[in-house]
Amino acid sequence: MPHPISTLGAFHTVFSLVPLAAGLYSFIRYRAIEPGTRSGQLYLVSMLVAVLTSFGLSSTGGFNAGHALGILALLVIGGSLLIRQLPLFPRLVPYLSQFGFSFSFFLLLVPAIGETLTRLPVGHPLATGPESPLVRGTVLVWLAIFVVGSALQMWWMRSQRKR
Repeated sequence: MPHPISTLGAFHTVFSLVPLAAGLYSFIRYRAIEPGTRSGQLYLVSMLVAVLTSFGLSSTGGFNAGHALGILALLVIGGSLLIRQLPLFPRLVPYLSQFGFSFSFFLLLVPAIGETLTRLPVGHPLATGPESPLVRGTVLVWLAIFVVGSALQMWWMRSQRKR
């Protein structure tokens, strides 16, 4: 039987859809998460709130891998914002910054995949836990999508730079 969801868990789950939607919109519209756009700003703020609300949740009773991924995502976002301010390697900055934002989006969905597959459908979840072959396989597919998507994003950025 799946773990019951608390009020904070429900809020976190619903609110975590905001960075997902803002990130997807940004990728479709701009092919990147740009902090200067409204969707980019919404992504960054809602990602922070989603990660912070996750700290009040734990199906294991303490600090877990999802919390660690959330911290990593915030560190990556911070680095992606900071690198834009540094004069080092000016030609690489846009690529490194965008890779970081894309990586944070990837990290957003890793715990979501596990939580979704171990909770839905209610009463008969598709997976038994994070070690389940279905969860691992889905995360592997998500990793492949991230790698291919990042390569395409870098190629597109390079083609725009040449224009």
